[in-house]
Amino acid sequence: MDIAARFLPNRSRERELKMVCGAFYIPKGKSSKPQGDDAHFICEEKNTFGVADGVGGWSKSGVDAGQYARELMANCVKEIENAEKGEVDPRRVLDEAYRNTNAEGSSTACILTLTNNHAVVANVGDSGFMVIREGKEVFKSSIQQHTFNCPYQLGNATRSDSPNLAQMYRTPVKPGDVIVMGTDGLLDNMFSEDICVVVKMMTESSSEPQQAAWVIAEHAYNNSVDSLAATPFVQAAVMAGKDHLGGKADDITVIVAYVVAK
Repeated sequence: MDIAARFLPNRSRERELKMVCGAFYIPKGKSSKPQGDDAHFICEEKNTFGVADGVGGWSKSGVDAGQYARELMANCVKEIENAEKGEVDPRRVLDEAYRNTNAEGSSTACILTLTNNHAVVANVGDSGFMVIREGKEVFKSSIQQHTFNCPYQLGNATRSDSPNLAQMYRTPVKPGDVIVMGTDGLLDNMFSEDICVVVKMMTESSSEPQQAAWVIAEHAYNNSVDSLAATPFVQAAVMAGKDHLGGKADDITVIVAYVVAK
């Protein structure tokens, strides 16, 4: 090695990274409502993915609660594909998708892109993501909610929230890291440490990201239908002075991304 190269800043020697992604979705209604209320996308060539969770309360008004989420995610993909060459800006993507989504309803949203060896994220509501390194959580997003079980949500209704309220994150990642993103159907039904255990097991067995997403989603689903399961939702309910036992029946979307060197 050239002697001078040894003293270059670390940034100049950093390897460019990419994500290898997979997803799995379990709709709450299953056969009765196969599309469910969640939606997601993966643009692997742009190192970007996202999830949305249509707010189920709209179904009481005869509205398909998943339509807004699906249209919002489709518009995110259009914005990403139409963007000029360069870094993807999750906040801009969310802004443009929001402006062009006309469906009735509302939805949470979380969009993540990998740029300059950082995970850059815009998040509205109670979907979220975590970064796992060597089987341990090194970063996790927080949730946004007005009151217990009432998350911030994008939509066209008067009382909906807007993308300018999105929480913005920028956290460094490195080869070998695993990023897990999910809707609240995951995060309400599995503690972070349990997700880490599954991720460690799957990576040690050289499983593909989609396999890991499937196993995580199945664990969350099993908890969601278990009336005795200890879950984050029970913990949150107790803190809010509410009564709830076991898991929370909900749509479950999981995206798993392995961070690797190009």
